[in-house]
Amino acid sequence: MKKQASRAVLAFCLTALILAASTAAHGAAKPTERSKQKASAEATRAGIQQKLSTLKRDISRTESEKENAADTLAESEEAISDANRALRDLAAEQGGTNARLRELETAQEKLAATIAAQKKQLASLLREHYKAGNEDRIKLLLSGDNPNRINRDLQLMAYVSQAQARLLASLRGNLLAVETNREQTQNAKDELEEIGAEQQQQKAVLETEKIRRAAQLSSVSSKLAVQRKEVGNLERDEQRLAGLVDKLTRLIQEQAEAAAAEQRRLAVVAAARARAEAEAKALADARKKAARERLAREAAKPVPKPKPGEPKPAFKPDPIDADEPKVAAKPATPQPDPAAARPADIALAPTGTDGAFASLRGQLRPPVAGRVAAKFGAKREGVTWKGVFIKAAAGAEVSALADGRVVYAGWQRGMGNLIVVSHGSNYLAVYANNETLLKRVGAAVKAGDPIATVGNTGGNEESGLYFEIRHMAKPLDPASWIKF
Repeated sequence: MKKQASRAVLAFCLTALILAASTAAHGAAKPTERSKQKASAEATRAGIQQKLSTLKRDISRTESEKENAADTLAESEEAISDANRALRDLAAEQGGTNARLRELETAQEKLAATIAAQKKQLASLLREHYKAGNEDRIKLLLSGDNPNRINRDLQLMAYVSQAQARLLASLRGNLLAVETNREQTQNAKDELEEIGAEQQQQKAVLETEKIRRAAQLSSVSSKLAVQRKEVGNLERDEQRLAGLVDKLTRLIQEQAEAAAAEQRRLAVVAAARARAEAEAKALADARKKAARERLAREAAKPVPKPKPGEPKPAFKPDPIDADEPKVAAKPATPQPDPAAARPADIALAPTGTDGAFASLRGQLRPPVAGRVAAKFGAKREGVTWKGVFIKAAAGAEVSALADGRVVYAGWQRGMGNLIVVSHGSNYLAVYANNETLLKRVGAAVKAGDPIATVGNTGGNEESGLYFEIRHMAKPLDPASWIKF
């Protein structure tokens, strides 16, 4: 009966251990990680957009509110750009999520095989422990046997106990990993469902806005043809763009200074943290050294011989709990630093090193494949071109000229869907009349990265890219920078 009871207890303990580590309550559906990251990114972009909206309002106050036919198209052209960008981003996100899901499924299979082997090993250990008669340390200590043999047996039991503890800890860790893997897999599946729903929504928006734009364009086409040739309109378009570039240049400089101050603050914080860690380590080392010296002094003391008739000193083995694994302290939750710069205050700071863009003069590739239909300085209905117009097929990809950061992305009268990239040292590249803006404000880009697609937004007659390079807000001839 006792053996049966012991078997039942052992079986119950093993089952309880495995079930406790492997089961978890599944409550209501939680927000996916994608949703949380998306909300955080939207909050940051809202701060940046607020600054740029203020900047645009300042420019609008300086010009008359004369009606412009192209303004009728503004809302639909912006909506088409947003929908196209969203569909492109969702497709890339979907590919990444599918790849992650495949990796999680492979990892789950490996974990299941490892856990099965560990359960088998643990069952074998428990059976051997039962067969050995269930002798423990207390029995050994009270047996009255030779102290040397007792000490040796205790050490052997400690090694076995450590091996069992490591096996149990590894099994617990793997069971928790399985549960984490299941949660991550479910999260990935939920994200794919979210992406699919958003894709359907964006496709519907895109089709609706394309129909809307076609109808609007048909109703204002004759008025647009007239306004395109009006010198006053062209001059106002140039002044508006010049004002935007000038204000962007100043805003970028402000944010560059804020980013430099933030870097200095972070360096001070890192240095203080390193000093504190070094001092804590030195203190811990000193305590360990002092403890070792104390133990060495105690060990060097002669052991007094017992007087006749006195009992021998009791054998004192190492504490039984000495071989138990230590529980790691829970790390403290990091608290936000009130002195840290807000993301929106440094989002437009330049990337890379000063002078990097200037060194590329004459070596740059065209931002889009096409024919240069209008050159810098050429006459244009009474004004001169401040950049170049590259005639290209609608939908063709527009690439970043060099490494930089997107500092403006939105619709503007006369320029349509406009994207401006800062390349550092007060150099800006302007890309106008795009159908779709593929990058958002604050995004870092590399040379050759797709940033837009060709269109004819802003009331332009034919599809193509209007492109400028500016330094300190002054227009430069792109032909001296690019190998057309």
